[in-house]
Amino acid sequence: MEILLFGLLAVLVVFMFVNGRKRQKQMKAEQEEKATKTVPGVKVLLQGGIYGTIVAYDHDDLDSPALVEIAPGTVIEVHSQAILRIVEPKDAIETDPALLAAEDAAIVNDVPVVDDAPALETPEETRRRLERDADDK
Repeated sequence: MEILLFGLLAVLVVFMFVNGRKRQKQMKAEQEEKATKTVPGVKVLLQGGIYGTIVAYDHDDLDSPALVEIAPGTVIEVHSQAILRIVEPKDAIETDPALLAAEDAAIVNDVPVVDDAPALETPEETRRRLERDADDK
């Protein structure tokens, strides 16, 4: 009976070890992918729920702060681990059925569709604007 319990314990230990190594490899791959995608001009989500645009980020020295622009002209320093994820641009506005239906209803009712949202910059436009601002100072 004791041999059976030790065998079961050994199987559980091996399972925990293999499963833990698999998770470590997955987390390391995710961190490396995030590090390669984190370049100036990319929009990111910070741990605190703040969206911003990367101004400067050092892939090699993770203890040096990353510079993130949270509003035009407002740049903050954050720890590199405060970057939760890269925000991928989505074309949800063009393909969202609810928005398309609202636009169709507005056209039928002769109500103009007004978009008060400010125009979003591409990463290249953000990088150029930040370079111009740095040159002006």
